[in-house]
Amino acid sequence: MLRFLLAGIGTAAVLAGPVRAGYDLNGRIEPRTRASVSIYSATTPFAGVTLSDPAGRFHFKRLEAGAYTIAVFVAGRGQARTTVEVGPGNADTRNRVQLTLRFKDSDFSFGDVMRQNLVSARALKIPERARREYQRAQRDLEKRDANSARLHLEKAVEIAPQFVAAWNGLGIIAYQSREFGRAEELFRQALAQDQKAYEPLVNLGGVLITLRRLEEAGEYNQRAVALRPNDALANSQLGITYFELRQWNLAEQYLERARELDPAHFSHPQLLLARIHMRRGESRQAADALKDFLQHHPDWPQAQQVRDTIARLSSGAR
Repeated sequence: MLRFLLAGIGTAAVLAGPVRAGYDLNGRIEPRTRASVSIYSATTPFAGVTLSDPAGRFHFKRLEAGAYTIAVFVAGRGQARTTVEVGPGNADTRNRVQLTLRFKDSDFSFGDVMRQNLVSARALKIPERARREYQRAQRDLEKRDANSARLHLEKAVEIAPQFVAAWNGLGIIAYQSREFGRAEELFRQALAQDQKAYEPLVNLGGVLITLRRLEEAGEYNQRAVALRPNDALANSQLGITYFELRQWNLAEQYLERARELDPAHFSHPQLLLARIHMRRGESRQAADALKDFLQHHPDWPQAQQVRDTIARLSSGAR
């Protein structure tokens, strides 16, 4: 996904700023339930997984500062996702970040998640050797060893070319390593194995935005929204696509939906919403969008620039 910076007249993809290890994330799911909880860095090759206890509590240690996607899988309900910012702005004096997740039934994706699990485990008959390589890759990602993870995933798809999750994992590593053309190839390879697989579908929609192939990006992001209408990433990417195509009303519709679903989302929909409002001369709405952004991203490197923009908008300056 692209990350956007409000800076005068243009949007620009930016890399994450300096990171610092040592933050602990203490989470709790409400209502209390056992769940599988996965964590993914939004900008660098990193992933982890744990199980919550019967009270819904879970814990991740020694995280670097940055944005993370939290994916919660509950048996019988499906999977729900949200974004959490880890950093000094929301940590206590002991570098601990507290997170309470309150998901509604509508936040969970069930049908396509269950279908993908069924396809992977039964129809495609992934050999155990390939599964072991995939698990080794996940352990490497938890240690932030992307090169070793890539090698294990390559072995996994060599053993089982139909292994969608392994192809998708390779695509994510390529994308986060800024190998965008290679990422596109890998996500397409995953979709060739299963045309309805959601993860490579939405990821391909994102990389096509980065490659500036906007019409094609729109097609894939529309498919992603149709498959998971309550997914913030799909809605944000479709909104970004329409923004880049200068279709402001459609862009606003999907960016607002992304903000509603996940106001801390790493794609930062508020920044583009502010741009749209500024184009229309809607200073108050633009300032409100930027205030909402800072509320959820207190450690944004250009926070002072955003505050200055809010002050200008609030004073009536354009």
